Amino acid sequence: MIKNYIKIAWRNLFRNKANSIINIAGLSIGIACVVLITMFVQDEKRYDRFFKKADRIYQVNLDAVMGGQAAYISNTPPTIGPALKRTFPEIETYTRYFVMGREVISTSNDVAEPKHFTESKFLAVDSNFLEVFDYGFKQGNATSCFVEPHSIVLTETTAKKYFGNADPIGKNLVLDEYSEPFKVTAVLNDLPAQASIQFDLLIPTSACPPVKRFSWSWIWCQMNTYVVLNKTAAADKQSMQTLEAKFPEMVRTQAATAFKRIGQPFDEFIKKGGKWDFHLMPLTDVHLRSAGISSPFLTTLSDIKYIYIFSAIALFIMVLACVNFMNLSTAQSARRAKEVGIRKVLGSRRKQLIKQFLAEALLYSFISAIIAMFLVALLLPLFNSISGKELVYSTIFTSQTWLFVILLTIVTGLLAGSYPAFYLTAFNPVKVLKGNFFSKSLSSLFIRNGLVVFQFTVSVALIICTVVVFQQLKYTKQIDMGLKKENVVIIPNAEKLENNAAQVFRQEIQGIGGVKFAGFSSSVPTANAFGDFYVPEINGVKEPLAKDIGLSSYMVDESFIPSLNIQLVKGRNFSKEFNDSASVIVNEATVKQIGWKEPLGKFITYSGNNNQRFQVIGVVKDFNVESIRSAIGPFALFNLSSKTYRLRTGFIIAKIDDKDIQGTLQQMESKWKQLAPSIPFEYSFLDKNFENLYRADQKQGFVFGVFTCLSIIVACLGLFGLSMYTAERRTKEIGIRKVLGASVESLVALLSKEFIKLVCIAILLAFPIGWWAMNKWLQDYSYHINISWTVFALAGTAAFIIALLTVSFQAIRSALLNPVKSLRNE
Repeated sequence: MIKNYIKIAWRNLFRNKANSIINIAGLSIGIACVVLITMFVQDEKRYDRFFKKADRIYQVNLDAVMGGQAAYISNTPPTIGPALKRTFPEIETYTRYFVMGREVISTSNDVAEPKHFTESKFLAVDSNFLEVFDYGFKQGNATSCFVEPHSIVLTETTAKKYFGNADPIGKNLVLDEYSEPFKVTAVLNDLPAQASIQFDLLIPTSACPPVKRFSWSWIWCQMNTYVVLNKTAAADKQSMQTLEAKFPEMVRTQAATAFKRIGQPFDEFIKKGGKWDFHLMPLTDVHLRSAGISSPFLTTLSDIKYIYIFSAIALFIMVLACVNFMNLSTAQSARRAKEVGIRKVLGSRRKQLIKQFLAEALLYSFISAIIAMFLVALLLPLFNSISGKELVYSTIFTSQTWLFVILLTIVTGLLAGSYPAFYLTAFNPVKVLKGNFFSKSLSSLFIRNGLVVFQFTVSVALIICTVVVFQQLKYTKQIDMGLKKENVVIIPNAEKLENNAAQVFRQEIQGIGGVKFAGFSSSVPTANAFGDFYVPEINGVKEPLAKDIGLSSYMVDESFIPSLNIQLVKGRNFSKEFNDSASVIVNEATVKQIGWKEPLGKFITYSGNNNQRFQVIGVVKDFNVESIRSAIGPFALFNLSSKTYRLRTGFIIAKIDDKDIQGTLQQMESKWKQLAPSIPFEYSFLDKNFENLYRADQKQGFVFGVFTCLSIIVACLGLFGLSMYTAERRTKEIGIRKVLGASVESLVALLSKEFIKLVCIAILLAFPIGWWAMNKWLQDYSYHINISWTVFALAGTAAFIIALLTVSFQAIRSALLNPVKSLRNE
């Protein structure tokens, strides 16, 4: 019997070639989309799950309010890990890491040709870090690799970069800021892409001066801390909540001394609205559920909402393909109705007929699945490039993937074929054979029209979303950021130039014809700013703690403001004609938050440096130093005096002419190599750095656009098929109308208007859905576009034109047929 079902299904497939091609094309696209998105989702969910203790490792996050500024961050003070381990038996151990920043690392001088590289993925870690995070070892082991203070661990690729194919174990590397070399004690396998913590080199925290210097601090939040819970605590969620509830009392007790050292009694700090709470986050949630958590040191974070969005899009495309199958099957019900009627008269039971129609649907589905897998293999490199993934072909040809595809195929076939099967087999054979079936099938027409409306509602909503996403991305490039980022060159490692070489280099490049300004800064926009809190003064008197203000800041010289063309709205810039070592320039947000009516001449006091006072000499217009997802907050520029160039600067900022950019850069590099031949010359452009902040959004927007196009293609395939069957059904009518003098234009309008009405209804339904969805999405940006009516006009017009072209092609073809041939065929 099954063999007979398949044979008949196969014959019907070739008998209705146009219908079969449309159905198979739609289902193939749908299944391919689902498989690609499933691979994407599986890859995202694999992050950090390969660690043996992954289910017991928790990231410690800080929920703070300080100086009127609220922050939820993954960066913690160095004291929290030891305090948690010491206080709570539920915590088995802890480990921490500190980002070393940019370091110039060289092979030792006893090598014939020393190599020099600037490393940015460089961490200082606790000695048990590789026991908690069990990355695979190629050489060495986790228990002994950090026994010696000046040990260094490399990844396999990094080891080859420095030592080629030679054995790196026991060899030395020289860090530019350390007098003693570091000995390579272990080599790790290259890190899995699904690790949130990515690095190239590790040294122990015992050799890291900043960590040792601030080991007492509860407010120096520059480390990331992870704890490992014992098995009992990790298995009990209620125990977790009870554990977290004890944290505030521990902090109040143990942080009091640290807060007093900076002039802030902890109880008074809390009483005045401060907050210093710690929370635990499962490691397996870090990659996808860190939205709203500032995590500048983790570079592989994503957002669970994009998993939901892409999954929903793939599901919609799959449903659209199934809707096509249902629509086309019911549309040709006249052709199949007589078949069903005759079969019933000859004794076929309804159950047998249902099985026959489901067998046909499953045959379509299995053929589509085979084509879909070829499409996935063909499109995987393109998908990787636009999604930023490294999915491989071996992922496709696993037993799990094939099992998923088989289940998807069966479910798709049953879903697509269920409605036609039950609908077509319900025909009354007497009425069908009498030829009056269609007068009773208004319900099927209503359902079919409803499915067309559903298809185009989804497609138009996706068009609206895609247009808004790209408009927002365009807005990120055009928004007035309060500074000019074009033709600004950022040169790092300035602090590594010995003696007075930094000053000399700046003066040298200032003399290059293409350089307008060149100056120093401790940081630059898109990089991390130093943050701390200050006590502002009004009328020369310190205000209560409630007036504390959190300030992000750079230390800069007098060239910073003109280099970035930042607008000075009050006062003056730093100048060598004045002693500005105790001066500060603030932005408008600072003035507003403090409530100064006249800020010039006022003071802010930094409690962390012997209550040093800084006088406000200028106010600049608010300018962005990070993504526009974040609102501009209080910001300050402190003067970088000549005495602190070596210790505090990190970057040289140069404003250059756009006439001969490459020639200017070559001259800069030449002068750098004359002064510092062992330090690699590196540079970036500020506008490109800002673009990189939105690279993930750009990739996601592109993926969104691709799947939107696919949804439109699937919807149009269905619409094309329906218009084709409508034209076939009305062939006799078209022939008669042409004989009676109807024009081609009137016939096209006649055949098209039914579908165009449905598309117009879909457009109206899609508008509020698209508006709601994108309003929710735009809430992630502090600065964003307003959704204009033109977005809806563009989406509606695009959908209307696409639908009109799709329907008109078949309508024109039918209208041009010779009426004699049409009537003769009838």
